[in-house]
Order: sequence, then C-alpha cells, then structure tokens
Amino acid sequence: MNLLRVLATVSGMTMLSRITGMIRESIVASLFGASVQTDAFNAAFRIPNLLRRMFAEGAFSQAFVPILGEFKTRRGEAETKILVDHTATLLAWTLLVVTIIGIVATPVIVLVLATGLGQQPGGIDLAVLLTRVMFPYILTIALVAGASGILNTWRNFSVPAFTPVLLNLSFIGCAIWLRPYINPPILALAIGVILGGVVQLAFQVPALKRIHMLPRISFNIRAALADAGVRRIIKQMVPAIFAVSVAQLSLIINTNIASWLTPGSISWLSYADRLMEFPTALLGVALGTVLLPSLTQANASNNDKQVAELLDWGMRLTFLLALPCALALWLLSVPLTATLFHYVRFTAADVLMTSHAVTAYGVGLIGLVLVKILAPGYYAKQDIKTPVKIGLLVLALTQAMNLAFVPLFQHAGLALSIGLGACLNALLLFTGLRRRGVIQAQPGWAPFALRLLLGLTIMGAALWWANQHFDWLGLRAEPFMRIGLLALVITAAAGVYFATLLASGLKISEFKRKI
Repeated sequence: MNLLRVLATVSGMTMLSRITGMIRESIVASLFGASVQTDAFNAAFRIPNLLRRMFAEGAFSQAFVPILGEFKTRRGEAETKILVDHTATLLAWTLLVVTIIGIVATPVIVLVLATGLGQQPGGIDLAVLLTRVMFPYILTIALVAGASGILNTWRNFSVPAFTPVLLNLSFIGCAIWLRPYINPPILALAIGVILGGVVQLAFQVPALKRIHMLPRISFNIRAALADAGVRRIIKQMVPAIFAVSVAQLSLIINTNIASWLTPGSISWLSYADRLMEFPTALLGVALGTVLLPSLTQANASNNDKQVAELLDWGMRLTFLLALPCALALWLLSVPLTATLFHYVRFTAADVLMTSHAVTAYGVGLIGLVLVKILAPGYYAKQDIKTPVKIGLLVLALTQAMNLAFVPLFQHAGLALSIGLGACLNALLLFTGLRRRGVIQAQPGWAPFALRLLLGLTIMGAALWWANQHFDWLGLRAEPFMRIGLLALVITAAAGVYFATLLASGLKISEFKRKI
C-alpha cells in the first residue's frame, strides 16, 4: 500500500469536507452574523462536541484502534468480530445513559461552560434549548467514530473521510430551507446537527457490511463487560479520556472567558477556528488517520525501524505542507476572513476581529498538526498516560499565558495561548519519543530545512504584495471577483513555493512510502 496515495485520498475527502464546512460557515455568518444567537449556538454545540471528543473520536478511537488492529493481526476475523460487537454494545448503552443525564442537567452544564451568556438577554435560555436538542448527537457520532475506526483498520479510509461532508450538507440544508419555519431561527442549525449524525451513521453501514464487521448491539451488557478485549479498551480509555479532557477543558475555560468579553467574541473565535480546522484536518487529521493503523501494525510486528521511518515521514510532510499554510494564515487573515464570511450581517468589524484570532491561531498551526502526528507514536504502543501528563502541564501553561495575553489582545489572546500551547505540546511529545528511541534521526533534514526556508521566503514576499495591493473589504459588493482573486493569489503562492522547492532539488519521490 502506497501511503502517499492513501494520504492524498484521505486529504482529498477531507478537503471536500472542509470546503463544504466553509460554505456552511459562510452561510451561517451571512444569515446570523456574530450575535447572541450565534454565541448561544456555538457555546451549546461545544458541549456535545466535548463529549464526542471524550467518548468517541478522541479517547475511544485512541484506545480502540490499536487493540482492534492487534486482534485483526493476531487473533483472526471471528474473535475480532466478537470484540467489535461487545465494544459497540457497551458504547451504545453507556452513551444512551450519558445523553439522558445530559439532557436533564443541561441548565447546570450551560451555566458552568458559558456563564457570561447571562449578560446577553435570553442567551442562557437559548443555549439550554439548543444544547438539549443537540445532546443525542453524541450517541450517533460515537457509533460513527467506532465504525470509522473499524474501516480505517481495514484500510478503507475514503468512507470515514467523506462522512463529515454529510453533516455539513445537513447544516446547509436546514439553515436555508428550515430556518424560515422555525422560531427561534437558530434552532434549525441544532436540528441539522441531529439529522447529520443519523445520516453519517447510515452512510457507513454498507461499508461495514462489505467487510463483515457491522456491529451487533445487544442487551447483554454483562457479556460485553466480561470480554477481556473490551476490558483492555476500557483500561486504555480511562487515561485517554483524561488526555482528551485536558484539551477540552482548556477549550471550555476559553469559552467561558470569551463569554465575558465583548459580545461576539465566542463567534469570532468559532469562525477563526473553522478556518484553522481546514489545514489542521487536511494535514494533521489525515496524517494521523493514515499513520495510526500503520504504526499499530508495525508495533504488533515489533518492527521498530518501520515505526521510526513512519514518524519521520509524517513529520517531514507536516513541515512541507503546514508551514506554508501557517504563513498564509498570518499574511492573508483579512482576505481569507472577508472572502468567506463578509456578507449580509457579517460586518467589516467582525472581519477584523475574526482575522486577529486567525493570525493568533496561525502561530500554533505547526504545533497543532504535529501533535496529530506524534501522539499516535504513543497510542500505537498503547501508552496514553504520557500524553496525559504532557497535556496537564500544557493546560496549566496555557491558562498562565491567558493571564498575560487576554488583557492585551482580548479574544485573540485566547487563540494565541492555544497556539503556543500546541507548539509546546508537540515539542514535549517529540522529546519523549526521541528519548525512548522511537524517533530516530533520518538523513537529509538539513538540506530539506534550507529548501523550505527558501521557498517560504519567496512565497511570503508574494503574499505580502497581494495583501497590500487589493482592498479585500471594499470588494464586498463584488463577491465573485473577490473569490476569484483570492483563489488566484493562493494558487500563485502555492505554485511559487513548490516551484522553488523543486528548483532547489526537492524530489517528490522522497515522500513516496509503501508498507
């Protein structure tokens, strides 16, 4: 299997997901702007997202995929299917209980997570309503995450990578066609979340049937708990939940701090976060998705050389692709924000406030992506405790940075703290893997770094010129011209960057890797 080709497939599907996500956010920004309604929705949506990352895509996947890969490699299909059935049974019933408790306790949860919404008339009540409507999303998306882990282990990366597109389409459809018939109108987005979760789950069922791994959820919870493999997953999930909780706790604290700042701060951060998710998912999530099953297989085969080579390959691709993206976020924060969101109710002031957060987030892009590459080096060895310890330290330092940056930069200070914290997280993860000998220096890093520096310098000059010579806010009345101009600038900058790399001796064949 050619990993570069697989990565291109996953990145392509992820790009489609992020493009539809950007269209979704542009439509939401146009219809709702940055208001009490969007603040309430973004605060509410972070609650099921928090649980999703704790119980589904984050902690569950980190614990489930390595053990599932081990069963597939060493135990055979029959025992692996039993593990899948028992795991799905326990996951479904546990999250059903969590969902019921969450719906009942929503008022308390909202008050804890977004206290400052009480300053905005109707903010708390609206956030409670939206949270209750969206809470069942955690149940469907947890099962989606389990299905994605199974399909990725069987080297079917395209279906899970495409699945998020369906959530975006559900958002868009409900925002456009359901909104006029709903009061309050923002409730249409919450309904879109639930509908998207159901559609995502249904989309993966045929792919699971084809590999004979469609989970069978039963009422026999005792049998599921008695399964040794399930108990191992639970044992791994406990520290994994702490690891994910550390990152999410930082996000919760930041949301609460933002709720006390200028009205619209939560929304500005959320729009900036959507922009950041584009390169983060396209590079970090895609690379992490491809690497984890391969690292798990290499570890199961005790192939330390292949583990080191896989991690080195991932890091080089990260620097090759993430650094120019970070540079573009710094230099094109206003053009990007204006082109995507500056329509109808999204004002020029909203563009500037969001662009400040985009610039601050861009500082940490390389760290955010590297964490996705380096953490699987621990997960594949079923070591989740070390990332937890590192995460706790980073959480403390991130909040210390908030004390310094928020008074100076307001909402952008929150983004800057997250970005710098991600860079520190990546550095500590790398240091730990290097000390254990998991990461071993591969030849060619020095000339590779020099080529990158040359390419980034020339690309940066081109972006700076484009940013200075066009009135991106003034082009609001001509949206298609602005979109075309931004596309031309980005394409030209990417062309200059890669042409410089190739002219200086970089060979694409260096990144082709088969396992």
